[in-house]
Amino acid sequence: MKVLVVGNGGREHALAWKLLQSPQVKQVVCVPGNGGTAVLDRCRNHPLRLDDFSGIEKFTLVHGFNLVVVGPEMPLSLGITDYLKGKNIKVFGPTKAGAQIESSKSWAKALMHEAGIPTARSAVFSDPESAKAFVVSRGAPIVVKADGLASGKGVTVATTVEEAQAAIESLFHSDVKTVVVEEFLAGQELSVLALTDGVTILPLLPAQDHKRIGDGDTGANTGGMGAYAPAPIGTPELMERIQREILQPTIAALKAKGIDYRGVLYAGLMITPQGEPKVLEFNCRFGDPETQAILPLLETPLEDLLVACTQQKLAEMPPIRWKAGACVSVVLASGGYPEKFEKGQIISGIEEAEALDVQVFRAGTKIKEEQLVTDGGRVLGVTAVADNFESAIAKAYAACDRIQFEGVYYRRDIGSRVCGSRSTGG
Repeated sequence: MKVLVVGNGGREHALAWKLLQSPQVKQVVCVPGNGGTAVLDRCRNHPLRLDDFSGIEKFTLVHGFNLVVVGPEMPLSLGITDYLKGKNIKVFGPTKAGAQIESSKSWAKALMHEAGIPTARSAVFSDPESAKAFVVSRGAPIVVKADGLASGKGVTVATTVEEAQAAIESLFHSDVKTVVVEEFLAGQELSVLALTDGVTILPLLPAQDHKRIGDGDTGANTGGMGAYAPAPIGTPELMERIQREILQPTIAALKAKGIDYRGVLYAGLMITPQGEPKVLEFNCRFGDPETQAILPLLETPLEDLLVACTQQKLAEMPPIRWKAGACVSVVLASGGYPEKFEKGQIISGIEEAEALDVQVFRAGTKIKEEQLVTDGGRVLGVTAVADNFESAIAKAYAACDRIQFEGVYYRRDIGSRVCGSRSTGG
């Protein structure tokens, strides 16, 4: 089969890489792709924009692609699935109505409250003064979120009232029309990415990512500075509870609204000190960088799972097979990220890094004059698989040290919380 992957990040490189491991997949084309997908065997890039739905439609039909896999949230929220399905093209990814679960935090909160899904208490505001007054009445710590899409960076966990009020002012001075202010939840975060065909929902391995820019989870929120899987906190008992109390009720609530949700339902959870899972947010697509830490452990052919979702045949699939072991992915970022950063820096050392038995997923990169250069904030995801987390972390960081570009920055503590833990997969 031939698969078109929409997107240009590290997640899309990982998706293309995993799809091409299957003998059933003849070719992958990435729209627009990046410097990594440009050099994958049996893969090429096409310079269409993410929102050029008619161009993607024509290219898909002319070249006979069997499946379109949508990576990022933006085209999903704009309705790419609705458009392509209307042209009888098979698409993996929810419709525009389903993508509201990520594109509108207030809509998602209302859905959770209606369905009785455990989540933080919250309030929604369309003007800054009301929001700031609410913060004063509740005190800190408190969480301020942009209602719409913000590439994983529209959240402020404020430790003081003044910090929360500044975040509210900043959001309303940007393009944000609505903010959600919610209670602060303590505990450990857990990412559960689940595949669904609108009826059946199957979680993948639980993962944990590192959102903050600095070691020790300090500094500004980012799109993610690294991830690991399977997260030991995601025990079989907890995963069964998440399935029963969160994933299945969410799909049922979407179905009750007339939404046929097929794709990834990504639950960003807080596991409280009492072991209670609560939803921080939902996303409508594969996580980045969690995907880069989960897919290297997947043994079931990825395309079989994705096609089953589009055909509503997930219940007929055998249990998902996983490799034993642990996977760690460390993000190498441009200096200055998540604020201002330079592009166009020449990247070297990837071949030397991959000689250490790691996979380097390219994210914000492109090929310029036959050289790989930086083209974004998060540049690379250095990903290692080993028998345990300690070995995977050591392997990943040994590879990171081989890679160079001007201003390269990465956290030195990815996965340190579970260093020495054995995998729960198998």
